[in-house]
Amino acid sequence: MNVGMRVRGGLLATLIMFAMPVAVALAAMLVPSAAVAQTASSIVVEGNRRVDVETVRSYFKPGPGGRLGQAQIDDGLKALIETGLFQDVRINQAGGRLLVTVVENPVIGRIAFEGNKKIKDEQISTEIQSKPRGTLSRPMVQSDALRIAEIYRRSGRYDVRVVPEIIEQPNNRVDLIFTVTEGSKTGVKSIEFVGNVAYSSYRLKDVIKTRESNLLSFLGGADVYDPDRVEADRDLIRRYYLKNGYADVQVVAALTEYDPEKKGFLVTFKIEEGQQYRVAQVNFASSITTLDGNVLRSFSRVRVGSLYNAEALEKSIEEMQIEASRRGYAFAIVRPRGDRNFEAHTVSITFAIDEGPRTYIERINVRGNTRTRDYVIRREFDLSEGDAYNRALVDRAERRLKNLDFFKSVKITSEPGSSSDRVILVVDLEEKSTGDFSVSGGYSTTDGALAEVSISERNFLGRGLYAKASVTYGQYARGYSLSFVEPYLLDYRVALGLDLFQREQLANSYISYGTSTIGFSPRLGFSLREDLSLQVRYSIYQQKISLPDYLRNCNNNQFLADGVTPNPSYNPSPAFMANGNPASAFNTSALGCYVDGEASLPVRKELQNGQTLTSSIGYSLNYNTLDNNKNPTDGLLVDFKQDFAGVGGDVSYLKSAIDAKYYTPLVSDIVGLIHVQAGMLNKIGNTDLRMLDHFQMGSNLVRGFAPNGIGPRDINPYGTSDSLGGSKYWGISAELQMPFWFLPKEVGLKGSVYADAGGLYDYKGPTSWAFTNEVNAPGCIPGTTNPVTTGTCTGLVYDNGNVVRSSVGVGLIWASPFGPLRIDYAIPLTKGAYDRVQQFKFGGGTSF
Repeated sequence: MNVGMRVRGGLLATLIMFAMPVAVALAAMLVPSAAVAQTASSIVVEGNRRVDVETVRSYFKPGPGGRLGQAQIDDGLKALIETGLFQDVRINQAGGRLLVTVVENPVIGRIAFEGNKKIKDEQISTEIQSKPRGTLSRPMVQSDALRIAEIYRRSGRYDVRVVPEIIEQPNNRVDLIFTVTEGSKTGVKSIEFVGNVAYSSYRLKDVIKTRESNLLSFLGGADVYDPDRVEADRDLIRRYYLKNGYADVQVVAALTEYDPEKKGFLVTFKIEEGQQYRVAQVNFASSITTLDGNVLRSFSRVRVGSLYNAEALEKSIEEMQIEASRRGYAFAIVRPRGDRNFEAHTVSITFAIDEGPRTYIERINVRGNTRTRDYVIRREFDLSEGDAYNRALVDRAERRLKNLDFFKSVKITSEPGSSSDRVILVVDLEEKSTGDFSVSGGYSTTDGALAEVSISERNFLGRGLYAKASVTYGQYARGYSLSFVEPYLLDYRVALGLDLFQREQLANSYISYGTSTIGFSPRLGFSLREDLSLQVRYSIYQQKISLPDYLRNCNNNQFLADGVTPNPSYNPSPAFMANGNPASAFNTSALGCYVDGEASLPVRKELQNGQTLTSSIGYSLNYNTLDNNKNPTDGLLVDFKQDFAGVGGDVSYLKSAIDAKYYTPLVSDIVGLIHVQAGMLNKIGNTDLRMLDHFQMGSNLVRGFAPNGIGPRDINPYGTSDSLGGSKYWGISAELQMPFWFLPKEVGLKGSVYADAGGLYDYKGPTSWAFTNEVNAPGCIPGTTNPVTTGTCTGLVYDNGNVVRSSVGVGLIWASPFGPLRIDYAIPLTKGAYDRVQQFKFGGGTSF
């Protein structure tokens, strides 16, 4: 047994002794890098034509001892492939060397786009990564095709197809062709709201930006499906509810579904409204011992008893935080707390004032402004580098930058600074076109056909300046104007405006004379609050009137002495008959030059005076809380202005006017409007007021009357019945505006019913005119004085218009793609004996 064991042990030792060299050789073959480790200088590169050998070698990083192990070779291989310079990379080892064989990617000679009609080549080129004279990368080409398709989807074309094609050329070059099949636009076919009780779907469609497709959608782009816009609409709906007392509102989802049959998207917003809350209490609690929270009470826009308004709450916090900073508490933070009473549907708000972290602004970085100068952006901040960080001031700066309307997007973010108490503000911008060229056309019953060509630039030279030039030419009105605005005069938030204008109003069926005005007006604008602004101005202009010859063809030498035989061939003028006088009342003893009418004495006096220079200073106060300036449904707009003429010039007066409009939503999307107007003209000293300085009113005060159709009027039967104007006026209107519920919201058509009342009276112009026996001196109209050759024209025959005018009517309002249009039909209820009626009125225009 022992012998057997020794024999087997000897055989085992012999096998191990002979097998060891074989195992070592096999291991060397299976793991060559462990046995043969190259250095970087032992790398041989083959197949390269453009890429330098050393560039290839640089991707292989030696390990410990300067040797290349298997791990270093694998990393180098991956790095070469990731460069995108090569179609293929192979690595072999021979004779102690590392052989790297590469097949280079071809060079792109030309990139072309075919089939793209809606998006220009230049726009696509800036979006893709492949570039001419660059290296072709097939994964990059596929990525570019997807990017082009995404651009089309953003413009509403979801059935777009993009096919890349690579055409081989000599010398390892290729042409890259993207063939685009654009397809048709994919619009929004329907917008639905689920869960809305307080506000109708019709009303909520006004809140969002997305619109349903209709026959006129080609004139705009809001009906094109855009997922980002739909997501933004969710926030708009939420903010609308929060503004109107619904503190618990949630816009749960915005569901979108493509309908193949309708070939468009169906968008559904799911809303959970919650309860409407009113404010029960407003309290202030300050943890800063030296700051009494009640000193900030006057800056709160939240009032007890009012509806909870998240927008007013945000503005209150902003103004309180800014005021605390002004008082020396630069790091104070105001946080609101709301305690709801679910049974009473009230909320008690407490503004908590705490000391925030002491953080300073290290730097403000502005990015993306390719045209706008840096200082134009930085001046919208009320803080700078080194100041205490104040989130309220940062939010205000972001809002101001958006309101400039220079940028597609504005976003201000913060990044950590060089230390824990430092922060870097980053302003990311995307520029947009700020120039406008427009050709406007319109027609109104007042001005007739009218056309305007204008060019304007809101960000002139990238300096934030505004410039505009326009030319108007119409049937009864023409002229030009030049405007320039510097919004930051001497680096202060004061706007300097300069206007140069020339206007010409021609005689028409409402006035017998024409006027020509040329002038210049500098002005300064101040923003007192976000809803309150002040403007002071100086105006200087020269004005003159013109008359047709037949209205001024009678002079003093043509007066007749008593006993002249009447001429039966003379007929009464149209103006005489228009006043309701019988033809038998016509004084046929008048000269023939009166038969076709003669302009009123005040008009002829203005003509005799020639050019008149007016120099005035004035101001305007504007208060605006409208929810939408173009289509208001809620809020108050008040404009009060005064002008004092007499700072030099030929005339002097004090003119005051107020115009107030109050909008409020009623029921079923009906909006109520109360419009109040009033004005007064006072003369300075003993100088008579000019007729042209008086207020002229008609349908702009009480609808249903012609332009210049109400108020004091010359009623001499031989005259032209010119409106003389008044020194006082008042007007009040009540109107209900309602949509046509049976029409799609996107049509933008709504109706109105209204009642107007007002009055214009108290003419303070010239009523007499001294004259001498001059051939060219305008004579007295018969009936104003005895027809003598010298003396004074006295006793201007006119009706002072001291009557309340009133009317009721209906209107059609269309926010059309061609511009705002309005048609009114009004029936006067009360009027003066000599007023002129115009029951139908139409006005509108557009830019394109």
